[in-house]
Amino acid sequence: MGLFSSMNIASSGLTAQRLRLDVISDNIANANTTRTTEGGPYRRSRVIMSPRTNKPDWKSAFLPRALESDVGKGVRVVKIEKDMRENLRPVYDPTHPDAIKSGPETGYVMYPNVSIVNEMVDMIDASRAYEANVSVINGARGMFLRALEIGR
Repeated sequence: MGLFSSMNIASSGLTAQRLRLDVISDNIANANTTRTTEGGPYRRSRVIMSPRTNKPDWKSAFLPRALESDVGKGVRVVKIEKDMRENLRPVYDPTHPDAIKSGPETGYVMYPNVSIVNEMVDMIDASRAYEANVSVINGARGMFLRALEIGR
């Protein structure tokens, strides 16, 4: 494990959690959007992450196999996906311009499948993960500074 690998791992977490916070903020901002450019109400977005994996490079010829594991490489964002489940919130408001005009749901407006409570819980989780990654970087920085002081 290299000198800066812990910082690289934590920085990948910082980047992923920052994107997650942005997506959560977008969900909260669109919690009452009943019409989108794609048609229909806004759909909740979520970030899908996975661990980083090793890619073969010039080092693999020189490193022992024990150092080539996938453990401790960081995280990457795979995609941002829309929640397409049919869990939209129907609200009766026949005066709304997006109210359903005919059928058994006449007068209902379909609101997004965004729950402010769930989004706030996700936001707290993402901000705590972000803070943990900042702590890792600060801890590694402190160790580097102490090591430099020993060398004096």
